[in-house]
Amino acid sequence: MKKYSNYWLAVLFFIVSAASLLGCSLASGSNLTKKNEPTEVNVAINGGLNPLIIGREKGWFEEEFAKYNVKVKWSEFPSGPPLLESLASNRVDLSFLGDGALIAGLEKKLPFEVIGQTGTGESAVRIIVPTNGKVEKIEDLKGKRIGVAAGTTGHVYLIKALKNHGLSINDVKIINLQPDDAQAAFETKQLDAWATWNPYITNNVDKGTAIELKVNGKILAPGGIIARTDFGKEHPDIVEAYLKIYKKAADWQIENPDKAAEIYSAETKLPVEMVKKIITAEPPNMFYTEQGIKAQQDSIKTLAKVGYIKREFQFKDHINNKYINAAFKK
Repeated sequence: MKKYSNYWLAVLFFIVSAASLLGCSLASGSNLTKKNEPTEVNVAINGGLNPLIIGREKGWFEEEFAKYNVKVKWSEFPSGPPLLESLASNRVDLSFLGDGALIAGLEKKLPFEVIGQTGTGESAVRIIVPTNGKVEKIEDLKGKRIGVAAGTTGHVYLIKALKNHGLSINDVKIINLQPDDAQAAFETKQLDAWATWNPYITNNVDKGTAIELKVNGKILAPGGIIARTDFGKEHPDIVEAYLKIYKKAADWQIENPDKAAEIYSAETKLPVEMVKKIITAEPPNMFYTEQGIKAQQDSIKTLAKVGYIKREFQFKDHINNKYINAAFKK
């Protein structure tokens, strides 16, 4: 009896040991599989003509990210506010924003960091009006219907332009429209003016259907390159790779304006020469300057004063240069 008891104890020990080893093996295999699964990075294009489009067309992001076992999932948005909604729900990891959405998102403490700028914003935004219309100068906008996508760089520009001419946002009738809807409304004379960005500005002016209103002073509208905060903490190498390819695409655009214009033209269905005029007017510049930071701080002050944001804050405190410095060894 004792013999059989020892036998079954031995069998039980074997089963338990085998199960333990199998469990470890499965767990190890599970971890290995998980480790080998590609990371997915959500990259969003936010309207306009941006080097991200060049990088996507050339396949440079996919090529570089493959080194890190990363797959790119692209998405597109007409403007910044809807992009912010997706970012807040972790559906955007890397992108760029105009100054309006950038400031609003920071003020609301949404989970992203500013990791670079898209450019100085010197020629980014304008107010256009129909040719031969009733509006010839900013002062004529009082009481008029102005199309603008609320919370965008166009919105910020409009507030500043009105202020520079003794008017406020309360002196005009704001019609909140995304760019494509605003284009249709502008063409059908439902708007007296439209605060927008390129390619919409140049497209309408070159067609002869619109003129730009002159504004007192220089209004800069620098956009910001962004990364979702937690994504950056978990994948700093991918954020650095993103910045490297962004700069590669921006440099290629500057060196090859004709070819870049062809790529953007295919994307926007606009004439190549028109696109070339737009992209050569203001080259991309990823590195923040004192001028760029000051422009953002001025925007924050203006937006807080008119009640668009609830509080002022220091823009420079939200710039994380860690990634750009590591990417370019500055």
